[in-house]
Amino acid sequence: MIPFADGPFWEALGVSTGLVALAEIGDKTMLLAVLLAAAWRRPAPILCGILVATVANHAVAAIAGSVLASFAEGPWVKWVIGLTFLAFGAWTLIPDTLEERPAPKETTWRGIFLTTTAAFFVLEMGDKTQIATAALAVRFEALIPVVIGSTLGMMLANTPAVFLGEKAATRLPMTWIRIAAAFGFALTGLAVLIFE
Repeated sequence: MIPFADGPFWEALGVSTGLVALAEIGDKTMLLAVLLAAAWRRPAPILCGILVATVANHAVAAIAGSVLASFAEGPWVKWVIGLTFLAFGAWTLIPDTLEERPAPKETTWRGIFLTTTAAFFVLEMGDKTQIATAALAVRFEALIPVVIGSTLGMMLANTPAVFLGEKAATRLPMTWIRIAAAFGFALTGLAVLIFE
């Protein structure tokens, strides 16, 4: 028997993975992944740093969302959550930019890993994927599948960026990806407002 094999676990996992993966494409942290990959050309420590930073950052966000969910009661909660997802949909349509800065001179595995971890953790603070993770934790009241799903979504978006670098990032149809992500957030918001 698979642990957590009930429907709500898989729904929270799937929605979190899909929404965060779509929202991350073209996001400033994805742009950072491209810059780091182009500067260092060492995917393993970069990907490990992204993974550790994302787990830590999204765990904090999901815990905050879960705490909020435990205190939030009443019909107004569905309106806040639904409108928040609609706002994410609008926010997703705005392209991110990242100031180009020279990469640090550090080239050891440990140095690249630590630099990537710190940069991703800080850059993800207040980012739409972190806030979305908190909102998903409120929506599903399921900390573990939301953290796993949002982390998986980040890795699904950033792994190709690290391996393929700037060529992949410039060839992706960013406008259509942003529209798909915005549509996903809007559908989630409407579902909360209509069906909850």
